[in-house]
Amino acid sequence: MAIAKYCLVALDCPDPSALAEFYAGVLGGEVKQYSDHWYDLYAPGDHRIAFQRVPGHRPPDWPRADANSQQLHLDFTVTDIESAQAQALALGATPLDLDDQDGRRRFRVYADPAGHPFCLCWD
Repeated sequence: MAIAKYCLVALDCPDPSALAEFYAGVLGGEVKQYSDHWYDLYAPGDHRIAFQRVPGHRPPDWPRADANSQQLHLDFTVTDIESAQAQALALGATPLDLDDQDGRRRFRVYADPAGHPFCLCWD
């Protein structure tokens, strides 16, 4: 029997409003501000992502495994990876690893505007 119910993932960042709007552009949904340092995105499907202001935030240095390494990443499925990539880049994503030259790999890796890695994965 489960002892807890999942409610959200929270991302540290320097500008929670801007990062919440970035993910709203990627996923849809509604952004709600709870304070100057905390915003939530209520995405379709009853999913929630929170964004927390952290002074001196340092983004992960993907894919290194040292003190400033990736702590987590988010995966999003898409039906048209080329269109999704163009839209994510227009919203401010940065490509980290787009190497699927042989067409076999089912994902591409990006950083959000605060530097957190996320993947667009073929559905």
